Amino acid sequence: MSDGMSAGTTSRFVRLGETGRTAVDFFIDGRRVSALQGDTLLTAMLQYGDHVRRSEFGGEKRAGFCMMGACQDCWVWTADGGRLRACSTEVLEGMAVSTNAPESTWPNLA
Repeated sequence: MSDGMSAGTTSRFVRLGETGRTAVDFFIDGRRVSALQGDTLLTAMLQYGDHVRRSEFGGEKRAGFCMMGACQDCWVWTADGGRLRACSTEVLEGMAVSTNAPESTWPNLA
């Protein structure tokens, strides 16, 4: 872990076991954080906070719902605007995700 972020302080998940796996660094909204090899994005992200993203419809906190890739509650975005389901995407070294949809993906309502 770097840049002062510490897992566990206000997190939804606290790792109690499987601590011997290799650490991988990745980025959440530009902040460098660590996960363990084999973690899903959802697991890794919830070690650093109490939610994965906010609802685009009302701003409510979202932290996953179905945990099997069906509900779309845990979408996060890549730098190129692609969407990933955090609950079923494995963290990779150097991966960068955003918790906010890029403006380029917003519908044109004009």
